[in-house]
Amino acid sequence: MRNKLFIAALFIFGISFSSIAQCGSHKKHVKSSYVHKNDIVDIASSNDDFSTLVLAVKTANLVSTLQGDGPFTVFAPTNSAFAKIDSKTIQTLLSPEGKDQLTKILTYHVIAGEFKAKDVITAINASGGAFTIETVSGDKLVATLSNGSVILTDENKRTAAVTATDIDATNGVIHVIDTVVLPQ
Repeated sequence: MRNKLFIAALFIFGISFSSIAQCGSHKKHVKSSYVHKNDIVDIASSNDDFSTLVLAVKTANLVSTLQGDGPFTVFAPTNSAFAKIDSKTIQTLLSPEGKDQLTKILTYHVIAGEFKAKDVITAINASGGAFTIETVSGDKLVATLSNGSVILTDENKRTAAVTATDIDATNGVIHVIDTVVLPQ
């Protein structure tokens, strides 16, 4: 009798465990098929104010990189930031001959890792008011605070103000800047 009860309990446990495993598996499958991907490129592409940036990212063949796992922190220049650069320079950068330089400029706007605004401000304060950031291009930006705003200074002493922060993506975070920063 005990053996029959034991076998019945194992059978019921087996059916229950199998059902639970299938439900868990089904939930994962259903969830992943309905989750909209909101990586850095998706977010930039969905905002008309980043159309020049998106064009530049496509031209430099960086789409798959910025859709990768990351995490990345991107200081994203708006169209008006790109408009501060003369149109001839923009045309050259977007040409096949300008691809290497464009890639260097774009990767100068990317940091490996995810750094929210509070992280950047904490680092600035902990570093005595100026925090040096190494970009994916291997070059440096300096972050400081001015009147409550984060200011990035590039290697040419050109400055960009961060105008919006913490736009979350599945593979990092975007901070909007008002000027294109340039490596040396």
